[in-house]
Amino acid sequence: MAKLYFKYGAMGSSKTANALITKFNYEERGMKVWLIKPSIDVRDGADTVRSRIGLEARADIITPDKDLFEEYKKHSDCAVIIADECQFFTPAQIDGLRRIVDELDVPALCYGLRTDFLTHLFEGSRRLFEVADSVTEIKTICGCGKKAIVNARIDDEGKVVTEGGQIMLGGNDSYIAMCHSCWKKTIEDQKKRD
Repeated sequence: MAKLYFKYGAMGSSKTANALITKFNYEERGMKVWLIKPSIDVRDGADTVRSRIGLEARADIITPDKDLFEEYKKHSDCAVIIADECQFFTPAQIDGLRRIVDELDVPALCYGLRTDFLTHLFEGSRRLFEVADSVTEIKTICGCGKKAIVNARIDDEGKVVTEGGQIMLGGNDSYIAMCHSCWKKTIEDQKKRD
């Protein structure tokens, strides 16, 4: 019986590498994979999923208006769906994945962030927490050695940012994974210096 999986972690936890390794494992066994990503993620090219360790693959681009249940019909020869950056999908698109799993018995593995730089859930992530059969954290660590849960946004001077829109694409140049206590302490220290 197929399941809807949500595998989440902070920035730098190797979510994309895990997604691409999983894709390879399916393909090695002769199964076709439908690799998808939201259209907002153009960091590595519109149709490319790339991990920090150099793994990459072509993916189908999903715009916010696309119905994933209907889109899957064009890829019904695929044995599994792997979604990268799933936090950027709409709740309706997550529901489309849920429907594919339930009605077509096709597993969907979603990889993404839980929260933004202010520790607020992304819409796609919230919906996955609500409807996924399996939720697994992919762990990474803060510079202090504790488990990182915050995607701290940093500016050009390396200061932690506490204002701005929820979505700003970036990698190691724009975000640092931190534990909650280091994140709060860094913000407090910055306020004292300003």
